[in-house]
Amino acid sequence: MPHALFTDPAALHFAPATTADQTFLFTLYASTRSDEMAVTGWSAQQQTEFIAQQFHAQHQHYQEHYREAEFAVLRHHHEPIGRQYVFRGPSTYNLMDLSLLPAWRGRGIGSLLLSRLIREADCAGKAIRLYVEQDNPARRLYERFGFAVTDRHPIYLQMHRPAILESIA
Repeated sequence: MPHALFTDPAALHFAPATTADQTFLFTLYASTRSDEMAVTGWSAQQQTEFIAQQFHAQHQHYQEHYREAEFAVLRHHHEPIGRQYVFRGPSTYNLMDLSLLPAWRGRGIGSLLLSRLIREADCAGKAIRLYVEQDNPARRLYERFGFAVTDRHPIYLQMHRPAILESIA
């Protein structure tokens, strides 16, 4: 059953991710991999160990290669519900991650956040690039917002959206 559409955008805000957010961020990351883990046949402990290894490897990679990125936790009032990681490069924004807890998915929040980032990038004259797994439902969201596949990897698709400069009348 689909979730009710989210109607309180003023209740959403980003806060910089801190070490105090690591447990939440791990839980969020694990939720994004749950469908994949369900078909492995692994024990719960094996799944948790694998997810922990992947989470830490991703975190380390981002910290080493995207030091200037914005690592933000999305909060609904004071409750953490998601994350958005963005590297604002000289010509392109890299949307490294946009994730929500399962209870918050399918309610229009991803569209809201993506539209805000696109508006910011367009105002700055910047394109946006991202990577998404080929079967990730978010791919449809990105396509609706004008992202096109520009490269294919064994697991991921690279998608790109050029800056759309609005003329000022």
